[in-house]
Amino acid sequence: MEGRKWEDINKDILVNVLGRVGMESLLLDVPFVCKSWYKASREPQCWEHLIFPTFIKPDDIDDIWWEPEIPDRGFIERLDMTYQENLSATAFVKFIVNRSCGNATIIKLPGGCTEEALEYVANECPRLKGLAVGSYNEFINSIIVKFISKWKNLEMLRLGKYHLKEIIPEIGLHCNNFIWLSAPYTYIGKDEASALVSSLSELKYLDLHGGDFEKEALVMILQGCKQLVRLDISQSFGFDDDDAEIIELASHIPAFKCEGSIIAPDWLDDDYIDHDDLVYDSSFFD
Repeated sequence: MEGRKWEDINKDILVNVLGRVGMESLLLDVPFVCKSWYKASREPQCWEHLIFPTFIKPDDIDDIWWEPEIPDRGFIERLDMTYQENLSATAFVKFIVNRSCGNATIIKLPGGCTEEALEYVANECPRLKGLAVGSYNEFINSIIVKFISKWKNLEMLRLGKYHLKEIIPEIGLHCNNFIWLSAPYTYIGKDEASALVSSLSELKYLDLHGGDFEKEALVMILQGCKQLVRLDISQSFGFDDDDAEIIELASHIPAFKCEGSIIAPDWLDDDYIDHDDLVYDSSFFD
């Protein structure tokens, strides 16, 4: 008896599987298996989770080899060879978002993302539930606040290192289902803590590891965000990881991490602590 052929797989099952294989395979492998797989790969349901490569060629740089050791270099090389087109970050984001036909629910933006690309995502992805911006998009981190109102269904957001106090009130105002915020290596003062407590008191998951804290601000968060089930403030500055007050205030949080946190590095004199050195000189949290 002849075995079943790949092209005979039920389309709904196939689309469900293909939606899990990742962007590189969905663009550069799956469409070339057979005609039925090509057609399935174009279904919008395959493009609900858009995890872009860490780096794509910035719009203002002509040479794709602008950085010799870029992550995902193999993906970018294959993409250029397959489509015979040197896509910029903006063009590539638009190209992929169009595949989703408004169905995208999870997006991780590439480094070098532009305001034009972000605005396109805001307008074309109304169902978005999770967005990762990342530290390589410093400019995007500073302007994302004006697009938050577009994403009424947003539940999860991973930011870079900037502008936390500006964006939190917008999330609280427009995103009623929001429960998960990641903003590592960020400065957390009283303004940021007040914004969290007043706008996102129902937050369940909060990642601020590697941050630069005012201890009073951390106390405000622990006292005001009573719904937290996970809080990561490990490897941070501004408090010691064995601080009895902090540990007691965090005792209601099932998953609490503060390991490696210290008031200030021993090698820095208090008069010369530079906030940028402590917070911003860090690699992207993935």
